[in-house]
Amino acid sequence: MFELAAGTQMIIGFFLLMALRVPVAFALGLSALWAMWQMGFGLGLVGDLIVTGIARYSLLAIPFFILAGTLMGALGIAERMIRFFRVLVGGLPGGMGVVGTVVCLFWGAVSGSGPASVAAIGPMIIRGMETDGYPRAFAAGLVCAGAAMSIVIPPSIGLVIYGVIAETSISRLFIAAIIPGIVMGLIMLATLPFARRGRAADAPSLEAMMPDPYAGLPYRARLWQSFRESFWGLMTPVVILGGIYSGIFTPTEAALVASVYALAVGALAYRTLTLRGLYDALVNASASSAVVMLVVAYASLFGWVVTVDGLVASYSGALLGLSDEEWVILLVIMLILLIAGMFMDAVTVMFISLPIILPVVRALEWDPVWFGVVVMINLAIGLFTPPVGINLYVAANVTRLPIERVARGALLFVLTALAGLALIAAVPVLSTGLVTLLR
Repeated sequence: MFELAAGTQMIIGFFLLMALRVPVAFALGLSALWAMWQMGFGLGLVGDLIVTGIARYSLLAIPFFILAGTLMGALGIAERMIRFFRVLVGGLPGGMGVVGTVVCLFWGAVSGSGPASVAAIGPMIIRGMETDGYPRAFAAGLVCAGAAMSIVIPPSIGLVIYGVIAETSISRLFIAAIIPGIVMGLIMLATLPFARRGRAADAPSLEAMMPDPYAGLPYRARLWQSFRESFWGLMTPVVILGGIYSGIFTPTEAALVASVYALAVGALAYRTLTLRGLYDALVNASASSAVVMLVVAYASLFGWVVTVDGLVASYSGALLGLSDEEWVILLVIMLILLIAGMFMDAVTVMFISLPIILPVVRALEWDPVWFGVVVMINLAIGLFTPPVGINLYVAANVTRLPIERVARGALLFVLTALAGLALIAAVPVLSTGLVTLLR
C-alpha cells in the first residue's frame, strides 16, 4: 500500500488547515505536531525546538522595527510627509499619484508590513488621488503595490528573516535591495499616466480633502515650511541606513535605534508624544509582533520536520532535476513563490519554502544576496496579485469597493511589477553592484 512520508503529510495537512481558515501559525504548529507524532518523537522536544527557533539575536529586529513604524504613525509623521510631498509635486497634473507612490514606498519600508501600511495611510492617499483625477480602484491598486514593497525596501523585516534563514549578511541584503527598490518604484511611477482621467466636476477639490495650512504663501515658502515640519521624519531612513552602512550599528541594533529615534522626534521635535499615545503604540506593536513571532515559533517546528524527514534532499533534488537550464529552475521557483505569496504572508512562505529552495541555490552557485532580493520582490508581488493578494482585501475594506474592482485596479501594477522582477532577476548586477562597490 502506498504511504505518504510524515513530512509530506505535514505539508498536505498544513494546506488543508489553511483551507479551513485556521490561522497560519496554528496551521503550521498542528501539522508539524502531527508529523512529529507520526515519526515517533515525543512532545517534550517541542519546547526546545520552539525556543531554539526564536532565540536568535537577529530576530530582535522584528519587534523593534514594528514598534518604530507604529510610533511614527501615531506621532503624525506620515501626515507631515504627505504634506511635504504634496507641496513638492502635488500641484503637477496627476501629482497625487507621485505623492502616493513615494509615501507608500517610504512608509512601507518604515512599518515593515504591507497590509498595515495600506490600512494606515491608504485612506488619505486614495482620497487625494481620487480628487486629482484617478479612479478609486486604480488608487487602491497603487497603495496595495506601494505598500507591498515594504518587504523589499530596506530596512525590511522580510530581508532580516531571509538573512537569518539563509545565514547571509543582513547588511549586504539591505544594500543589495536599494537599487531594485528604486527600480520597482520608478516602474510604478511609469504606470501612472495610463490611468489618470480628468477630475469630475462635482468632485471635491484636493484642498478641501487635504487642507494645506500654508496655502496662502508663495510656493518656495510653502515648500520650506512643509520641509521643515517633515524634516525629522524624512531623516529616518538616513539615520537607520546610514548607521548600518557606516558600521556604527548592526541591522538588529538599528531597529532599536529607530524606535528610540521615533520617541525622540515625537517628544522633542514634534511634541506629539503623550502617555496615552505611547501606550496605544506599544499595545499595537506588541500585538503585531506577537503574530509574527508566533509564526516564527511554529515555523521552526515545521522546518525541523522538513529537515529530519529528508524532504529537503528529495524536493530540492526534484527541482534540480526539472531541467538542465538554470533559468527554467529559477522560473519555476519564482512561480512557486508568487503563488504562495498570494495566499500567505512572506514570513510563512520563507520558513516553509527556503529550507527546500536554498540547497538548490547553493548547488547552482547562485549569489544568495541576489536571490534574496528576487525572493522579496516575488513575495511582494504576491501581496497584491488577484484574486487573493492580502493587500487587496485590506484596500477593499478601506475603500468599501468590491474586491473584484480593487483587483482590476491593481492588475496593471502586477503586470509592470512582473516586468521589473524579470529585469532584476536577469541582471544580477542591479542587486550586487552596490554591494561590491561598498565592500
